[in-house]
Amino acid sequence: MAQKTSQAFIAASWIALGAGIIGYLVGLWRAEMLLNEKGYYFTVLMFGLFAVVSLQKSVRDRLEGLQVTDIYYGICWFSTILSIVLLVVGLWNATLLPSEKGFYAFAFLLSLFGGITVQKNIRDDLDADKK
Repeated sequence: MAQKTSQAFIAASWIALGAGIIGYLVGLWRAEMLLNEKGYYFTVLMFGLFAVVSLQKSVRDRLEGLQVTDIYYGICWFSTILSIVLLVVGLWNATLLPSEKGFYAFAFLLSLFGGITVQKNIRDDLDADKK
């Protein structure tokens, strides 16, 4: 029996996604780095968000018996891991304070978590409405 997601969890998920993305973007806006560096970190965030939403959907599809090709499933996992590795490599080599590096890392991870949970909530509510 499908159950609708609680409004509290939906709100918390959107807040996590918004806080992560807005915090990350405000940090980039205020950062004293070259525009190409800002572009790199922005692209890594967007790539990571797309990767985790795709991964969440493909994992869920498989659990529900929907066909997901092995190649797509593998690409989703690879892309998610690659986005995290790209952020780590970028931060490792950046001339930022350790506190700034930590800020970007945690804002990035909060964004990914928020993206996954928002996607999950939308999917759960669509399934509950069908039944």
